Amino acid sequence: MSRIGKKPVTVPAGVTASIDGKTLNVKGPKGTLALAMRDEISYTLEDGGISVQPANDSKSARAFWGMQRTMVQNLVTGVTEGFSKKLLITGVGYRASTQGKKLKLQLGYSHDVDLDVPEGIEVKTPDQTTVEISGSDKQAVGQFAAEIRRWRKPEPYKGKGIKYDGEFIFRKEGKKK
Repeated sequence: MSRIGKKPVTVPAGVTASIDGKTLNVKGPKGTLALAMRDEISYTLEDGGISVQPANDSKSARAFWGMQRTMVQNLVTGVTEGFSKKLLITGVGYRASTQGKKLKLQLGYSHDVDLDVPEGIEVKTPDQTTVEISGSDKQAVGQFAAEIRRWRKPEPYKGKGIKYDGEFIFRKEGKKK
């Protein structure tokens, strides 16, 4: 039995949920999100909540149960509050700036890295070493943050690179003389 899956997802005021065929749609103040429903899971709209239950006793239905409930919770949270990630850039000459729907990164390469910001995601650079990514889709926000970080992962000797806010970088000792 899934402890997470047993709890129904509460739908706050101002958010509407509907089932259209094999899609669960959630609409709120920050937009509309959709989730493709799995055949192994049954979704029911109750007064003030969405209940997620396994459709049968198969192993795959039990395996998907808690994850699908969490994905429904992410839809509701995304259309009400949204999600955000903060990246910190460390290194001499490393900086970031936004220009319209483009993110320009200077990361020590011979050229600047220009990234197109996907639809539904907002990128802010409050200063040259901070990038704030926000949006209603948790997966899209996390994926774009990972793509930015991939250009210059933090290295263990000086800690130079792009890291998540709050991420611990294990530091190594350099050469001994």
